Amino acid sequence: MLNLGRLQVLCEVISRGSFSAAAEALSYTQSAVSQAIARLEAETGTTLVVRDRRGVRPTAAGATLVEHAESIFAEVQAAEADLAAVLGTRAGKLRVASFPSAGATLMPLAVAQFRERHPGVALSLAEGEPEEVAPRLRAGEFDLALLFEFPGARERPGDGLRSVTLLEDPMHVALPAEHPLASKRALTLADLEGQQWVQTSSASPCARHVVRSCLAAGFEPNVTFESDDYETIQGLVAAGVGVALIPRLALTRVHHGIVVRALAPRSPARKVTAATLAKPGVVPAARAMIRVLSEVATRYEGDALTVAA
Repeated sequence: MLNLGRLQVLCEVISRGSFSAAAEALSYTQSAVSQAIARLEAETGTTLVVRDRRGVRPTAAGATLVEHAESIFAEVQAAEADLAAVLGTRAGKLRVASFPSAGATLMPLAVAQFRERHPGVALSLAEGEPEEVAPRLRAGEFDLALLFEFPGARERPGDGLRSVTLLEDPMHVALPAEHPLASKRALTLADLEGQQWVQTSSASPCARHVVRSCLAAGFEPNVTFESDDYETIQGLVAAGVGVALIPRLALTRVHHGIVVRALAPRSPARKVTAATLAKPGVVPAARAMIRVLSEVATRYEGDALTVAA
């Protein structure tokens, strides 16, 4: 079997045109390079290089071997990369961050599946809104983060990161169960003009998108209560103090005192993504977690909340 180290020496000699230049590039002595070529020629039973006034050049056999050697080295590098990826999911650690509604829905099942497949990886999970988490991901505090963004929004926390879209998360309208509009089959945002609204804090991306959506429908929402806890928002709606737009991921448990309706012709939606640093060297376990999250997201969409339109 051909020796890969000696094949590398042959490639260096041919590409650089001399034994001395190859020795310098490889940090070998010139004698070691000469011995490597001599042993390779003995292994192949033929002359691989010849010297003339212009330097060292390959014979036909040498040129053929160099051509194959380049393919061999590429395959070896690919095998090493694949092995590193496998070993990287057998040990080490993975630091994940998620926004709250995904942390309560997508992440628990994803964490369980990941730990079953990769028990040797120490997994940690932090929580925060995208505008808080994304800078910390860029700073290297996390290996992977779940983010979201709305179409048309100036705030794009995923800019400069490598992102994989997991799902579209529509925002549905929540109404008090006894609200006059609760029985309406087709509901639009324009129908909600003049209502009192409950929403997340005004600086949050979801609140800003609610305002943008209402303005596009021809009115400015009259916000009377704010909370960054969607359980609290549902409670306030159930108490009859206002209506709200709530993301699907925050509606896995619907308060018995509210009704939820999709909006026609289409509910506003946010794009949920899994983001890593765009530069090379992403932790192999992060790629494994993205695969798990993609599987969970597909199953989650298939189990979507059924609401009237």
